[in-house]
Amino acid sequence: MENNTNDDHQLVIKPENDFFLEDNCPMTNALNIMGGKWKLLLLTKIREECPARFGELRRRMRFITQATLTTQLRELERDGIISRKVYAEAPPKVEYKLTELGKTLIPLMDALSEWSNTYCKMKN
Repeated sequence: MENNTNDDHQLVIKPENDFFLEDNCPMTNALNIMGGKWKLLLLTKIREECPARFGELRRRMRFITQATLTTQLRELERDGIISRKVYAEAPPKVEYKLTELGKTLIPLMDALSEWSNTYCKMKN
C-alpha cells in the first residue's frame, strides 16, 4: 500500500492553472472593488442622483452608519469608480459622481437588476 497524502480527487494546482487563484481571478478582483453590502446600492444612488451629496446619500440609505458610508465612499474613490468634489462653504458640501471608469459598471448593474427581477419571478 502506497503512502500518499494526496486524495485522488484532490485538486492539484499546476502553474499553468494559477489564473484562477484568488489573487489572479477576474471575478475576485471585481468583487474586491464592488463587493460588500453597500457598494452596489451606493453606486445606484449616485447614478440616480448625480451628483449625489453625502447628506442625501445618508438620508436615502437609512440603515448605513455614517462611518460605513464614509468608508465605502472612500474605497470607491480610491478605486477610481467615483469622484469626490468638496466645496469650500459652510456647511461643508461634498458631491459624488461616477467617473468614466465607474460609468462602465452601469451595464453590469442593469444586468444584475434584470437577473434579480427574473429570479424573483421564478422563485414565486
